[in-house]
Amino acid sequence: MFEDIKKNFKVGTQEEIVDVDLAPVDSNRSIQIDQHGQVSEDQVLQRDFKSRHVSMMAIASAIGTGLIIGSGTAYQRGGPASLFLGYIFTGSILIVTLFCLGEMAAMCPMDKAFSGYCTRFCDKSLGFAAGWNYFFNYALTLASELSGVGLVIQYWRPDLNPGIFIAVFWVVCLAANWFNVKVYGEAEFWTACVKLITLAICFITCIVISAGGGPNHKTVGFQYWREEAFLEYLRPGSTGRFLGWWACVVQSVFAYAGCECIGVIFGEAPDPKKTVPKATRQVFLRICGVYVLGVFLLGIAVSPVSPLLAAGGHNASGSPFVIAMKTASIKVLPSFVNACLLFFVGGAANSDIYLGSRTLYGLARDGMAPKFYLQLNNNGVPYWGCVTTAAFGLLAFMSCTSGAATIFGYLTSAVSVFSLLTWLNILLSYLTFYNATIYQNIPKEDIPFRVWWQPYPAYYGIFFVVIITFFNGYNAFIPTFSYKQFLVSYIGVFVYLAMIFGYKLFYRTERVTRKTARLYNYVENVVSIDSALEKATV
Repeated sequence: MFEDIKKNFKVGTQEEIVDVDLAPVDSNRSIQIDQHGQVSEDQVLQRDFKSRHVSMMAIASAIGTGLIIGSGTAYQRGGPASLFLGYIFTGSILIVTLFCLGEMAAMCPMDKAFSGYCTRFCDKSLGFAAGWNYFFNYALTLASELSGVGLVIQYWRPDLNPGIFIAVFWVVCLAANWFNVKVYGEAEFWTACVKLITLAICFITCIVISAGGGPNHKTVGFQYWREEAFLEYLRPGSTGRFLGWWACVVQSVFAYAGCECIGVIFGEAPDPKKTVPKATRQVFLRICGVYVLGVFLLGIAVSPVSPLLAAGGHNASGSPFVIAMKTASIKVLPSFVNACLLFFVGGAANSDIYLGSRTLYGLARDGMAPKFYLQLNNNGVPYWGCVTTAAFGLLAFMSCTSGAATIFGYLTSAVSVFSLLTWLNILLSYLTFYNATIYQNIPKEDIPFRVWWQPYPAYYGIFFVVIITFFNGYNAFIPTFSYKQFLVSYIGVFVYLAMIFGYKLFYRTERVTRKTARLYNYVENVVSIDSALEKATV
């Protein structure tokens, strides 16, 4: 028994808590010994995801309505070339961010979500802000996704109250998160399969339409790329074309939002040193093979000046892929795509509860949330976190009335910028992690995964994340200043900064440096393992 404990022994400096992970003996519990020799026992998350769960979620877990529906708004503002280049630009930033996260997660796996890395490699104040921002982001996004369920159903039955379907999906998503994480993994696996099949159908249909294979037999080719590659937006001339491209960049951020959720999944992934690098590399396939390819095919199938795009919508009628089908006189596929959107929206709502509950669990592990969020049910699930996150989903019933739906739209838009802030948190944490591996002379064989040319890609990511965040609300100033749009675009940044400085001033936290960063889950010659084991058995 003691040999199994030693293999999984984790200890910090004398000022930190010493963790002895008893995973081989009891995967649900860990012993904690502080510098005074006091012993406490906490439950830890189980690593019950299967390798295929992690691999599929890395590819398709975060693919939502942002691509299949939301891309239409950016497409009509910027045109095919602007949309294509905008997705490539933002995708390059996201790839850098996720690769940095993969490096940290492979060497230092933990089940504290993003806040754990911010606390461990940056500052407790940043960990506090990062964790709560991420929780509120997904708690409110849950309500938005559940509202989308009602809108999708109304595509066929506008006479029915959307509250009926909101309630049904709310119960189903909470139930899926209540059981062992394997159940959630299976649900995400098959939902991801449906997403990929749906996207494959949409992509192939766009190619057929462009080649003249639709019922109208009109060959499009690259006509829209030649005639309307860069559209003007808000301003005439080159300024307007730049703003059209920038509108595509901003929209692409929200389409990519959620891709970083794979970092939370890593906390319950088996054999992180092997699973994490593999899943991280597959993210590149998702970005290039799904998002970038998808917006490229849009440009050869539908005109960016189509009046159907201007009409917009929240169900299949607002999807540029469906509009391409309607323009080509295809009658069956629009309803099929709308049915598949239930998997997109329902799967996203399911993920929101999972991500919110694990974020609260991670905050509680670091003492930044009430301790009852550490409690796990018999299935190894932090049930209080699930209940709290699901409670925010009840806000979706606000969408049943038009006035409240407008207010709720402002609310959800305000927290969308938190995705950018999450990327920034990951990159800032990574810089200290990277510098610590160099300063502390960590052997290359102890670093399971490393990206080429670091730390320059990380600096690239930080610079452009800050730029996008700062100019995210450009349309609040053009053509005239709109205080409502300004608040929607920047209130998340103000709350984020207030939490950082408020926590730091109140608790007087210290910045983690490359010298003090704890890279290993065990540190020899700080506290004797045998001595710690003796304390653990007292």
